[in-house]
Amino acid sequence: MKKYNVAIVGASGAVGQELIKILEERNFPVGELKMCATTRSAGKELLFRRKPYIVEVTTPDSFNGMDIALFAGGIAIKEFGQAAVERGAVVIDNSSNFRMDPAVPLVVPEVNPEDVKWHKGIIANPNCSTILMAVALKPIHDAAVIKRVVVATYQAVSGAGREGIEELMSQTKSLMEQGAINPKVFQHQIAFNLIPHIDVFMDMDYTKEEWKMVRETQKILHDDSMAITATTVRVPVARSHSEAINIETEKKLTAAEAKKLFAEFPGIIVIDDPAEKKYPMPIFTSDRDEVFVGRIREDNSIANGLNIWVVADQIRKGAATNTVQIAELVVKYGCLPGN
Repeated sequence: MKKYNVAIVGASGAVGQELIKILEERNFPVGELKMCATTRSAGKELLFRRKPYIVEVTTPDSFNGMDIALFAGGIAIKEFGQAAVERGAVVIDNSSNFRMDPAVPLVVPEVNPEDVKWHKGIIANPNCSTILMAVALKPIHDAAVIKRVVVATYQAVSGAGREGIEELMSQTKSLMEQGAINPKVFQHQIAFNLIPHIDVFMDMDYTKEEWKMVRETQKILHDDSMAITATTVRVPVARSHSEAINIETEKKLTAAEAKKLFAEFPGIIVIDDPAEKKYPMPIFTSDRDEVFVGRIREDNSIANGLNIWVVADQIRKGAATNTVQIAELVVKYGCLPGN
C-alpha cells in the first residue's frame, strides 16, 4: 500500500492529539509524520503507533516533502497554510478562515464527498455543530427536499478546548464547597447553568456560531434557498454536542419513513425507542465517530414537518475524524499534486 507523508499542525492540542489517535485507529497509510506546534509546545514527546515523535516548531519548511497537512485549528493556517500548499501538500484546515471562500471546498464526507475533487490546495473542515446537523439533514433532503430548519444546540464545554473542561470542573467543585466563581473561559458561570451565547454577536443579534450553522450548511448541501435559523447554547456537559432540529420539507415524510432513511444512511446510528426510554445522550456518544439520531417524530404544528434529536462527539466527528475522513477521500480520488 502506498504511504503518504503527513504533517499535523497543532499536534499538542486537543484536536491535534485526537487527529493522531484517529490516524492510528483508522490505519491511515502514514509514511513520514511530522508533529508541529508553537514554540510553547516544541520539544514535547507524542506517540504514534507506539513510536515517539518530538513536536517541532512550525515553519514553512515543516511542509517540505509532505503530501497532506492537517491543521488542527487556530491562526496557524494564516501564517503557514499557503506555505504548505506551495510545497505540494494538500491542506485540510479546521479553522473558520476558508470555510465560506467559494474557491475552497467545505466537506462532510457522508454528505458532499465529490467536492474534494475541485480543491485548489486547501479543503476546509466545517464547524463542529454544522457537521453533526449536515449529516442528519442529508438523507431527509435527498428524499423530500428541506425547505426550512430550526435548530437549537446544546454544546459541550470541550468545544472551548481543555480550558473549557477545566473551568466546568473547577466551578463545580467550588460551588459544592461554597467557594467563589470567577468565570474566565465563558462569559458567565457554566457550572449548573446554560449560556445562550457562543462566539461574538453579529448581524441581527445572532452569534457568529449561529451564522456558521446557517451559511456552512447551505454551502455543504449546495442549497442557498434552504431557510435555516439557529440558537446555540453552551451547556455544562464535558463532551459531545446535542441538537434539537425541526425540519420542514416539500414532500411529506412520516416518522417511520424518516427513521428508515436515517438507519440506512452511512455514519448515522438510530436510537429511538421512547417506550424503553432510549434516545441519544452525550454519555453514550462520547469517543464515538457516528452521529446519533433519536426522538424522531412528526411536527404536530405543520403538514410536512419532523422533529429530531441529534448527538455526536464534536471533537471526533465534529473535528478530527471528519478531517481524517477528508484525507482518506483525497487519497481515494487521487487529489494529491502530481496524481
